[in-house]
Amino acid sequence: MNTQRSFVLAFDTANEVIAIGLGKLDAATQSIECVASVEVEARRASNTQLLPRIDELCAQAGVGRGEIACVAVGRGPGSFTGVRIALACAKGIASALEVGLVGVSSLDAVAWGAWKASERGSLLVVADAMRREVYPVEYRLSDAGAERVTADRVIKADAFAEELGATSASDRLIAGDALRKYVELFEGAGILLPEALWTPTGAGLLMALRASWRAGECDPFDAERHDPAFALPVYTRLSDAEENERQRLARADGALAGKRGSKHVTMNDTAIANARANGEGIAYKPLDACHVADVAALEAAVMGTDAWNETLVADELGRADRVWWAAYAADPKMPLSAEAPLVGYAGGWVVDGDLQILKVGVDPAWRRHGIARVLLARVADDARNLGARTSSLEVRAANAGAQALYAALGYEVLGRRPRYYSDGEDALIMQGPLPTITLAAVPNGESVADESRRGASCAALGREDGAANAQPGHASYPGATEVAPYGESDVIATNHPLILAIESSCDETAAAVIDGGGVLRSDVVATQVDFHARFGGVVPEIASRKHIEAICGVCDEALDVAAASLGRSSLRWRDLDAVAVTYAPGLVGALVVGVAFAKGAAWGADIPFIVVNHLEGHLYANKIGLEDFAPPAVVSLVSGGNTLLVHMADWGDYRVLGATIDDAVGEAFDKVAKALGLGYPGGPVVSKFAAEGDPDAIPFPRAMLHSGDLRFSLSGLKTAVVTYINNERAAGRELNVPDICASFTAAVVDVQVAKARAALRETGAPTFCLGGGVAANPTLRAAYEQMCAEEGVRLVMPPLASCGDNAGMIAEVALDRYRAGAFSPLSTDALAHGDLEVPY
Repeated sequence: MNTQRSFVLAFDTANEVIAIGLGKLDAATQSIECVASVEVEARRASNTQLLPRIDELCAQAGVGRGEIACVAVGRGPGSFTGVRIALACAKGIASALEVGLVGVSSLDAVAWGAWKASERGSLLVVADAMRREVYPVEYRLSDAGAERVTADRVIKADAFAEELGATSASDRLIAGDALRKYVELFEGAGILLPEALWTPTGAGLLMALRASWRAGECDPFDAERHDPAFALPVYTRLSDAEENERQRLARADGALAGKRGSKHVTMNDTAIANARANGEGIAYKPLDACHVADVAALEAAVMGTDAWNETLVADELGRADRVWWAAYAADPKMPLSAEAPLVGYAGGWVVDGDLQILKVGVDPAWRRHGIARVLLARVADDARNLGARTSSLEVRAANAGAQALYAALGYEVLGRRPRYYSDGEDALIMQGPLPTITLAAVPNGESVADESRRGASCAALGREDGAANAQPGHASYPGATEVAPYGESDVIATNHPLILAIESSCDETAAAVIDGGGVLRSDVVATQVDFHARFGGVVPEIASRKHIEAICGVCDEALDVAAASLGRSSLRWRDLDAVAVTYAPGLVGALVVGVAFAKGAAWGADIPFIVVNHLEGHLYANKIGLEDFAPPAVVSLVSGGNTLLVHMADWGDYRVLGATIDDAVGEAFDKVAKALGLGYPGGPVVSKFAAEGDPDAIPFPRAMLHSGDLRFSLSGLKTAVVTYINNERAAGRELNVPDICASFTAAVVDVQVAKARAALRETGAPTFCLGGGVAANPTLRAAYEQMCAEEGVRLVMPPLASCGDNAGMIAEVALDRYRAGAFSPLSTDALAHGDLEVPY
């Protein structure tokens, strides 16, 4: 225990109020003295106010960063964005300070605030859950403290009011920010407490932490036990996309159907709802009604007389408190088809905060592929989002193999159910933590098994594809030098500044470290593609949830890889000179996580904070692997969200020559792939088929080719391709997918190249370069090579791994901004839009 660290910093932004508390820890008595606290109305400005308020409170209380032994954070339930702001910031602070992060319930903090105000008796805390829903939790307040009576859940406000009407109690105390919206529903159900007690307080957070400490659930001094990476928000429902998917898959007419061939492919639109197989040929997706009979058949084969029949399995699907996943043997290069054989399944029931595992079955021919682990982790991941905190199950007393698996996942034997199974065998009752899925952070450009730079999902204690996490020694970076072994402050001056940059604008969580010589010492990325593929595109809510889960591991990996490159045993946050992050443009919910984490880390390490425009990062990506590249140049920036032609007069001096007036190029590729049933992301698979097709087979339109300006339009082309596909299907003709893909690609490339040629002639720029994920398209790159040769200009293209979203490009921009002293305040927020022409 570090006796110099004796304070806890606690804060919460789960609703419209920022609550912050500073407490003095006493290990001997397990007590926390509140030395300072503050509550401030945030009004949707938590991300701009939180850290300045923390800094101000610490200064007023005379508590330095080095005195903080623990960070406590409100995990919700509450506003999803608000909860993630607090949690991401807390993860950054705790990581930089190298202390533990303890999550406490935001609703428990409200209850303890009421207790501190001398309220006693039955208390109902009802928090706003948006969508006309509430989070209701009941407590019992006695002189001994606040005792939780019910688990977290979400319910429609009027439905819960009806529940209360059936159990009315005139002496019931009621608090919670939902009263601001629904006071008329609850005012007759009890005594409304003063509005000051409706939201968390700094003191309430500290008391909730103290209660958890005394119950043995946490230890503020044990940093190893409370790794910031494992702190997660409290959710009580799936994302809208997942909820809708579950309802659709529960109907036999909404489940996967279709077929595929080696050259001519025909699939219906629902094929996009399926993930691709991993390197071992196994695909995972939520169980659908069309495969109920397959589950029942496998049940009969592996469960004997305890097997469920089709009716029992079908009855589980679509229930709000049930989660079922299935595993299929599939071709890793193609979307999952209806013919893919089922090789495993698992299901669970969420009740009172516990995930009760109902079934786990794996085809004997497919055992020892880690399928059961991954299925359990997938079920647990959904269950966690439904409010589960623990997991329990029954297993045959003689099934040593299954018991060993569960023990490896953290389950422990609690007891025995005599003669539980139909043949009279006893069952062991086991309980443990929820198995987890994390995103693997790998060096950018390296493959994980055959995932091609995609950080495949990891299940607890085992990767889906059987590969271990990438280690620092797996990647070498140019410019690494031999330096002295790591010491407390021995980062030599020639390597300074050392800057860690973070990218989280969409569905990639990435981090990189760059040194003062412009050498990328690390560049790692974790992708969420598997979590979005089954929806045919990125789901913003899922993206932000996964960023929260991945960001600590990604940054830790970036620091480890950088340390190895620098020849030292470790690299710590306090050894850095700045923290940088993408702040715009992008998905706001995703950006918020990166910005809040980076600001927290910058505050904790007491180093400058730098923001970077994501689009500028794509321009700088051309410096990666080509140090002599410099403006002036014309840049084609083509990605899923952007299609621009930019004139770079100098670094930081940009003029947009033309942009799309509707769809972006990457978006068009995804939509065409969706129409063909080729899955997501569309760019790589469309390119694959295009290489086998005739680009002149179908005369798709070249929109705005002769417009006389440098603008683009992809919507008409996309519509033309979809119309062609629909007409061919209506006529009963089999689609020639390679020809469609090749003809569509040619139509895109012709316009892109023609506009680029015009831009070069207009500006007289001696260099042409690319940026964005679509810049990896082989047909487009080849066409640009030919055009630049004809025009006599230099062609610069970023490495394939640097075309998509990555942190290396953000680090390149950050280094220049550091040298220019372009630091940002900790009140900076994330922005959905960012004008490349406007200095920031």
